[in-house]
Amino acid sequence: MRKVYDRIIDMRGNLIAVAAEGVSLGEVARIEKRNGSSTYASVLRFDEDLVTLQVFENTRGISTGDQVSFLNRQIRATFSDALLGRRLNGVGIPIDGGPEIIGEEVDIGTPSFNPTKRVVPRELVRTNIPMIDVFNCLVKSQKIPIFSVAGEPYNALLMRIANQTDADIVIIAGMGLRFDDYQAFIDNAEKAGSIERTVMFIHKATDPAVECILVPDMALSVAEKFALAGKDVLVLLTDMTAFADAIKEIAITMDQIPSNRGYPGSLYSDLASRYEKAVDIDGSGSITIISVTTMPGGDVTHPVPDNTGYITEGQFYLHDGSIDPFGSLSRLKQQVIGKVTREDHGDLANVMIRLYADSKKARERQGMGFRLSRWDEKLLQYSFLFESRMMNLEVNLPLEEALDLGWLTLAECFELEEIGVKKQIADKYWPKEHAPER
Repeated sequence: MRKVYDRIIDMRGNLIAVAAEGVSLGEVARIEKRNGSSTYASVLRFDEDLVTLQVFENTRGISTGDQVSFLNRQIRATFSDALLGRRLNGVGIPIDGGPEIIGEEVDIGTPSFNPTKRVVPRELVRTNIPMIDVFNCLVKSQKIPIFSVAGEPYNALLMRIANQTDADIVIIAGMGLRFDDYQAFIDNAEKAGSIERTVMFIHKATDPAVECILVPDMALSVAEKFALAGKDVLVLLTDMTAFADAIKEIAITMDQIPSNRGYPGSLYSDLASRYEKAVDIDGSGSITIISVTTMPGGDVTHPVPDNTGYITEGQFYLHDGSIDPFGSLSRLKQQVIGKVTREDHGDLANVMIRLYADSKKARERQGMGFRLSRWDEKLLQYSFLFESRMMNLEVNLPLEEALDLGWLTLAECFELEEIGVKKQIADKYWPKEHAPER
């Protein structure tokens, strides 16, 4: 039975307060305006009989005499195979002009998956991006952020991952997107032909903050249902700093006592409850999460990236338009390198990164005007090839081809005895045209 109230006591921004009884946290309410239109809200807080609700759209046109009816249910997502290829907003309403989604109603914001049903992650998620696949492998059920500053092509990187991954389904959860970024996701997926396996939950920068908070919950609840159906799902979240800012905005409006830099004390748990949805389900599918976390002013100690680092399993640092090989780390890569990938994978990756680090020193010597040795010249040549062949985000290569290209790059710049690689590995994978005479 619906509970209907017709007296709005207070209104502040997108928050309204109603005297009501018997409601629950997160419960959905419908507001009937005097002009005949309606909007929805959800319960954020209650203090005795004073209930605070966050309006999904905006409070324009709402008056103190409007009727507020509580629907006795939480916000839900609709799950169906019909979601594939569709675009929805933060409350699960289609925004692509297509028909309403008919399917199973799924609660959002539920606890993370049963730990007893989780398996140790041991399978590779391919992206065909050498800086990920070769040097910092993405593993099924991994949760890993892309740390970046404003202006870096992090959304373009997500688009490439979405198009090139071998995951069965890709779910894009966009928060605080500018219209051009939103349109770029659509155009890119359609052009690449990946739209039919992609679901998008989109919150644009002009949409209410409450919808921003709901977007990852919508995406992850749907991802969980697909995973239980045996699908490997890749969830791309952008930008989790916008998500955290929406939480801060609502917390300030509700007069909550701020913690660090205005963010509420619940920030860590707010982030962790979403990231912990990553799972590899025994006998079924998996959820892998890649998120964008922008660092205001490039400050890695900012509360959002700082808390994220304690939750996730490594990070990709996006710097100067490429993934930084020194600041990036996948803590799960040892689960697959040389075990489910080729035996030369680990040795090759280590040698290439070591030589690239040496090339940075050679570049410094060149910049200071020192006379370069023959070895320095080799390192500079290698640095150019490494950056163009491996670090360039436009490169699209399967892992095996990327490994072969790595060996070729080494052979074009160095002699075999100069790079310090195991003989049994070199004998098998060093390019034959560059093999030393016996």
